[in-house]
Amino acid sequence: MRVGAFVLAAQFPGQGQGEALHRAVRTAEVAEEAGLDSVWLAEHHFVPYGTCPSAVTLAGLLLGRTRRIRVGTAVSVLPNTHPVALGEQAALLHLLSGGRFSLGVGRGGPWVDLEVFGSGLQAYESGFPDSLDLLLRWLREPRVSADGERYRFREVPVVPRPDELIGGAGGPEVVVACTSAKSVRLAAERGLPMLLGMHCGDEEKADMVGLWRTHAIAAGHPPEAVDGAGHVSAGVAQIADGRTEATETLVKAMPGWLRQGLDAHVTVDGRHRSMRDPVAYTELLCGLHPVGPPRLAADRLAATAERTGITRFALLVEGSGDLAATEENVRRMGTDVLPQLC
Repeated sequence: MRVGAFVLAAQFPGQGQGEALHRAVRTAEVAEEAGLDSVWLAEHHFVPYGTCPSAVTLAGLLLGRTRRIRVGTAVSVLPNTHPVALGEQAALLHLLSGGRFSLGVGRGGPWVDLEVFGSGLQAYESGFPDSLDLLLRWLREPRVSADGERYRFREVPVVPRPDELIGGAGGPEVVVACTSAKSVRLAAERGLPMLLGMHCGDEEKADMVGLWRTHAIAAGHPPEAVDGAGHVSAGVAQIADGRTEATETLVKAMPGWLRQGLDAHVTVDGRHRSMRDPVAYTELLCGLHPVGPPRLAADRLAATAERTGITRFALLVEGSGDLAATEENVRRMGTDVLPQLC
């Protein structure tokens, strides 16, 4: 079982953006000290839901400050950037960290980001597969050219080559955020593990893993590779001596953050969007994930692994919104929960 922290750099009501980013950095540092396996970094633009606009930049900082823990993006929003630029950054982090970097990518949403960065709505609605394939070629081939609808360029050498890791082999791991059957099939056909959202329960995640397996086998991927796919389950973790105490901590803090954070999203084309009820959503997350005393948390993680086959976790640990409480939450994950999962 590989348990990591999911870091959004969330800006809670009354907090500054610098405060949110400082808490994100400290969360990663304490996660390494506590013995967690990984830290996964979210990326958002123009909203207090998450104040990190570049997950790869923050990953570079954290890889430089740590020595053991794996650092991944969850996710880098591919429609907002050129796949080659992202591939170069991923290769650099992979090589300089000794192979501790994982590149998570996703489609993002129909947000105003697409207007600001000039990529347009088409990059979100239909361009993701081509962008992903160009990214993968950059991470796997020595020379790359493009002749697609969006990207056209002559053949150029890949520098630095991500497969030239000293003492290792291959480029960085690539993970795809999946929220639909279409994205599951996209990831499966390319043999890429999935990142599954914290709003999904075990049954839904198990169905998505089963669908991924079906498509991966049909695409010709060997059974051993399919069986060993390192899917990642996102969730929420809050450790306390009792379940009521842990739940109350999150229900007190998270709805205010969710309300102001999610409500700040602006669509690029004015389309209607619905927002979850923040209190009901927080209560849903508390019911799905390891929120409560250490024994309950360990049992929840073990049950998810048994039901879904997923043994890698990215758990939101900053739900209290408080720096000291977040650090203590991470430490308790390491001292009180991880030993029960061995």
